[in-house]
Amino acid sequence: MSAPPKSSGEPITDRRQLAAYIEQGCKPAEDWRIGTEHEKFAFRLSDHRPLPYEGPDGIGEVLTRLTRFGWEPVVENGNVIALTDGACSVSLEPGGQFELSGAPLRTIHETCEEVHEHLRQVKEVGRELGIGMLGLGFNPKWPRADIPWMPKGRYRIMRDYMPKKGGLGLDMMTRTCTVQVNLDFASEADLVRKFRVSLALQPVATALFANSPFTEGKPNGFQSFRSHIWTDTDPDRCGDLPFVFEDGFGIERYVDYALDVPMYFVYRDGRYLDVSGQSFRDFLDGRLPGLPGERPVLTDWVDHLTTMFPEVRLKRFLEMRGADGGPWRRLCALPALWVGLLYDGASLDAAWDLVKDWSEEERAGLRRDVPRLGLRTPFRGRTVRELAAEVLEIARAGLKRRARNDRWGDDESHFIETLALIAETGVSPADELLERYRGPWQGDVDHVFTEFAY
Repeated sequence: MSAPPKSSGEPITDRRQLAAYIEQGCKPAEDWRIGTEHEKFAFRLSDHRPLPYEGPDGIGEVLTRLTRFGWEPVVENGNVIALTDGACSVSLEPGGQFELSGAPLRTIHETCEEVHEHLRQVKEVGRELGIGMLGLGFNPKWPRADIPWMPKGRYRIMRDYMPKKGGLGLDMMTRTCTVQVNLDFASEADLVRKFRVSLALQPVATALFANSPFTEGKPNGFQSFRSHIWTDTDPDRCGDLPFVFEDGFGIERYVDYALDVPMYFVYRDGRYLDVSGQSFRDFLDGRLPGLPGERPVLTDWVDHLTTMFPEVRLKRFLEMRGADGGPWRRLCALPALWVGLLYDGASLDAAWDLVKDWSEEERAGLRRDVPRLGLRTPFRGRTVRELAAEVLEIARAGLKRRARNDRWGDDESHFIETLALIAETGVSPADELLERYRGPWQGDVDHVFTEFAY
């Protein structure tokens, strides 16, 4: 959620208070929910250019017109920069990527209905303004210099800091889109097992959803260039977190990791204060150079947790972050994959049995190689395609055991089928795009804006 926060809560002086915040996410299985988020590129139909914020067909106008559907605007410095409707929100990424952060829902059926209604609203406004929306992992055509920046205070600070830490951070901010799902845990022990399974298998999701083979109109040599970008964004806050697999790992160890991630900003009195590179540990001690003598409040910690970008992120839930954005059917398939693996006890056991003896080097190798090779990545005498097929069978069985049926009596397992076809054929979304580019598109990537838009 990128709306301006409100500084609130008692001052925090002890790291135990930070762990206690995360521990509050523990809940019984009957209260577990599914929160799905997806981003998409907004573009003009006339020339396929990304939308600026300003103007009669800009992002600001899109947000304003969406309020007819009951959304409440969130304003920063006079600009509408987000919308809210209960627990659901629409927000903007730095380059105008349009994000739906869905409400915590009980079933994937409900998630799909939510996505469908959101896309219906967006398409209605799009027809009026002559704009479209595209689900892809990386902007297929436009260079970074052609991407307008959104008027949000936190992005200015991040924009200045990113190039100090990696070569592709600004591309991450302006030219990538993802779909992710946020899932719950019952206890610290349940959290640890889910964290380990999802980190180990995140490259499988990356391979199945790989959908970013173009950069500035040409093939870039990757299946998921979006995933590769995270390897050269900021080593302090990205990666596959090998410490999660160490004996004794728990919430307090994650807190220590988060405390060692340099800060970006502190929000005070309606302004983002630049404290980039400074230490939250110093903040706890009242020694933050940017706010001398002041101690953090709870919202400062909540904000800080959002500035970490590992493959799986822990807040008061776990965020699965490895997948490229894509078309409607895959927006429902991503939560199906992870719910099937993590929300059924037998499936979680089977998934853990699959990954528990993988070495740190093997996990790192998958993270390194899958962005380029995708399903063809070799692993333990077979390929990631074969591994993905096994993972999908575990997930499918978990969804069937969940037995959450829709009004027609269908359970959630059919949402896996689009991924099962990818694993069966070995043809990833990126392969499909490249085949068209080299065939009927005759090297013209502009076709993606017409054939793959929502």
